[in-house]
Amino acid sequence: MDGIAWARFQFAFTVTFHYLFPQLTMGLALLLVLLKGLALWKRDERYNQTVRFWARIFGINFALGVVTGIPLEFQFGTNWAKLSSFSGGVIGQTLAMEGVFAFFLESTFLGLFLFGERQLGPRGHFTAALALFLGSWLSGYFIIASNAFLQHPVAYRMVDGSLQLADFWTFLFNPWALWQYAHNMCASVVTASFVLASVGAVWILMGKHADVARICLRTGVVTGLVFTLFLLFPTGDQQGKLIAQHQRVTLAAMEGVFQSGPNAELAIIGQPDVKKRQLENPIVVPGVLSFLAYGTFGSTVYGLNDFPEDQWPDNVELLYYVYHIMVGLGTIFLVILAWAGWLLLRGKLETSRPMLWILLLAMPFPYIATTAGWWTAELGRQPWVVWGLLRTVDAASPSVNAGNVVFTSLGFMGLYLVLGMLGFYLAVREVERGPVPSEEANRELHSSIPPTTAASTE
Repeated sequence: MDGIAWARFQFAFTVTFHYLFPQLTMGLALLLVLLKGLALWKRDERYNQTVRFWARIFGINFALGVVTGIPLEFQFGTNWAKLSSFSGGVIGQTLAMEGVFAFFLESTFLGLFLFGERQLGPRGHFTAALALFLGSWLSGYFIIASNAFLQHPVAYRMVDGSLQLADFWTFLFNPWALWQYAHNMCASVVTASFVLASVGAVWILMGKHADVARICLRTGVVTGLVFTLFLLFPTGDQQGKLIAQHQRVTLAAMEGVFQSGPNAELAIIGQPDVKKRQLENPIVVPGVLSFLAYGTFGSTVYGLNDFPEDQWPDNVELLYYVYHIMVGLGTIFLVILAWAGWLLLRGKLETSRPMLWILLLAMPFPYIATTAGWWTAELGRQPWVVWGLLRTVDAASPSVNAGNVVFTSLGFMGLYLVLGMLGFYLAVREVERGPVPSEEANRELHSSIPPTTAASTE
């Protein structure tokens, strides 16, 4: 591997590992607002206990997300200096806004949310949860707006060989950014919902924390089902239409289409053979790809054969498989959550041990699906780092050799292994500890016990 290949490997590794944490915090941010709102509305201490538990999980993930995300910022200047000098005048705007505004908003209110419940009161604590949610989701938007520019450049002008921002609002509200953001945030809520439901299932199977476990299980199933539907339509559908309109070669590679034509078949499964330029052993649905991409069955879908090979994604096979993993897992999520929702409506979810085990074992798969989704986006953009403007081979730092990148990559891998083990240990410890009532709730409970009973319990 040459220097640029190692630079790509390092960035792919660090960003993949890093995103394991923000996707849960962004999804939990919304669920915390929902649970805190229910606590206020119902005046039910059990919802507050649920919020306190998941706030601790949020804090652990937030801290690990910050630590694992820092190297990404430095890689723009070390490994990708030409990309930074070429496009920094545009994407630097949103990256700076993410750090200056959204990150500080999120981190400030995280402290208030974690440690200020008694001082803020119920309504103030809900306001802190809402501000934490806004900071988390605003941070996500600024990052995705930067990425969306790389996928679909808008509102720029070329000045002395580099890009400069021509229209801030057009850049900020890039249609690609809007749909990519909606799709990404729906996926983060699905991840958080599965984690919520899985922990609830664990507690029910263990016979612990029954009240909070039911809240986690029901909330996770309902929100997971709703946002999985949003993943498919409209967000996934509109994201796919943008790819069909602006990145036709990417669509062809994702779907394993080599020959152009109307009534294009949607491949459910198959193995792309790039040398033979065909999809082997396919199971297809006639005409569906044309309809999904362009709205009519007779629309022409362009195949890879219509594009020069130097414009093809670098790894067609990997792109095809990660895309189908993402779609396949999304379909499985819909089936699982619909089944769990049906059991919930019938009042049988909490007693269905097979479904509880399914929800428990399903927890890692949203992480796999979101990873596959981001790999689809990034592999699909190749060979461009800024679509149509700057190729990846021209974006790396010329003065950084492969040996330096390999050395730092090994260092990151070792560091992230330690951080991953630490995060796993802390999360498992919190699950074993479970929800803890507030001091006020303990005092109210103690005062409600008759003196003779209280004495006997002491």
